[in-house]
Amino acid sequence: MRNEHLITAKQLSREDIETVLDRAAEIAADPSAVNDRHADTLLGLLFFEPSTRTKMSFEAAIKRLGGDVVDMGSVDSSSVSKGESLADTVRVIQGYADALVLRHPRQGSAKMASEFVDVPLVNAGDGAGHHPSQTLLDLYTMREANGLDDLTIGIMGDLKYGRTVHSLANALTNFDVRQHFISPESLQLPRSVRYDLHQEGASVREHTDLDEILPELDVLYVTRIQRERFPDENEYHAVAGEYQIDAETLEAASDDLTIMHPLPRVDEIAPEIDETDHASYFSQAHNGVPVRMALLDLLLSNEEGDAE
Repeated sequence: MRNEHLITAKQLSREDIETVLDRAAEIAADPSAVNDRHADTLLGLLFFEPSTRTKMSFEAAIKRLGGDVVDMGSVDSSSVSKGESLADTVRVIQGYADALVLRHPRQGSAKMASEFVDVPLVNAGDGAGHHPSQTLLDLYTMREANGLDDLTIGIMGDLKYGRTVHSLANALTNFDVRQHFISPESLQLPRSVRYDLHQEGASVREHTDLDEILPELDVLYVTRIQRERFPDENEYHAVAGEYQIDAETLEAASDDLTIMHPLPRVDEIAPEIDETDHASYFSQAHNGVPVRMALLDLLLSNEEGDAE
């Protein structure tokens, strides 16, 4: 992965994924071993949309590797507010940093931006498109709890606009898993994503009712209904709050069910679930640091595996 861009999970083979996850496990076991591995390295953060976990974990990751960040800051305080194009913005900021992390509301923006830079660029979310680094930490969390083969996985919520869903579904085609997608009919997987999954020979089934599949699941990946993605406010209100999990819901679940969520949540998982053995979403968020440390280390290292 040296000096490559990471734009979509479709780029990743099973070998790529396992390389990142194995490196993340090494780092998690002994973080001090890499605390100056990328000294004097600067990571450019370009976030055109709000972010807590992704932005902070990338910042924590590069700092724990001995580097630092240069942050574009808010859109309103940058030259974007003066009309500067995304292409010009990334061309300028690549001159200040050794790698870039970009979040942008327009689908396809990361791919376009990568064509204008010579340093590694990581897509941290492009509208309703993809979020591959989130997928890597999701897979790391699954592997820690259940392994990554012979799993039955339910993905529930906003499947139409959910970029974490699109990336995860694509990455899971590298493994022996059965994917079940639970959503209102109006928020089912986009046709393009379904096509990609079928082309990869994935086992995919769609449902509107969680109860019919819940007892079979090893993992339930829950997503919020993303109000900010809906072009029509009425469409959002028609489905908001439709899928919620509480203790009563889980009476039919396996004792070993792992519940994940990319966060933030609204009301789709009741707080009473937080203290159960099912809840993995906070450790999932924390896993963002070692996984993104591993990703940055691999992107920034030279052919011999040494930091540049």
